[in-house]
Amino acid sequence: MKNIVALIATAALAAQGATAHYIFQSLAKGTAKGAPYEYVRRNTNYNSPVTDLSSNDLRCNVGGATGSNTSTLELNAGDTFTFSLDTAVYHQGPISLYMSKAPSTAAEYDGSGDWFKINDWAPQFNGGQATWTMKDSYSYNIPKCIPSGEYLLRIQSLAIHNPGGVPQFYISCGQVKVNGGGSASPTPTAKIPGAFKATDPGYTANIYNNFHSYIVPGPSVFNC
Repeated sequence: MKNIVALIATAALAAQGATAHYIFQSLAKGTAKGAPYEYVRRNTNYNSPVTDLSSNDLRCNVGGATGSNTSTLELNAGDTFTFSLDTAVYHQGPISLYMSKAPSTAAEYDGSGDWFKINDWAPQFNGGQATWTMKDSYSYNIPKCIPSGEYLLRIQSLAIHNPGGVPQFYISCGQVKVNGGGSASPTPTAKIPGAFKATDPGYTANIYNNFHSYIVPGPSVFNC
């Protein structure tokens, strides 16, 4: 019976995923909902996911390689920021936040440098059930210890709702200028593409069968 229920759930989610998706389209200071694409690079693939693990589109989505038409949000180290979506996340999977320091301005940066992760919203397990954080906005804080400067601030939803299918990355990059920072050198770092592998347990997980633990793909979270 459990297998039948799992198959029905998988089929329903796959059908839903074929008709609609979601996109992180705004970034704001504090917990406010920002204006769409003011501080977030506009993608050119509507709300479709990226699925190629070797693609540069994994950095900032299709069409997001530069941000010349995107403003840069000024934040102090330690400030709260919020990414908002056009509709709430509904595909199960982790939500992750990454940052990469620009050599000069965030608007000119293509994200080819080192990335470090500042947060994961991973599943919570209770009574044999997994609960995912699926919302229409996600708030967190700029680490207090990172150096001042301009950064790409990347948010990622890794959708693993369809076991046996190809996992889907829903990605957006905001542009931020951090003031009042510290002197830490965030570690570990990773390149994108390269941070995620098809053999990662968190990439291949079947969330409907014997699902009792989970490791989010990518580097571990940096803490000050």
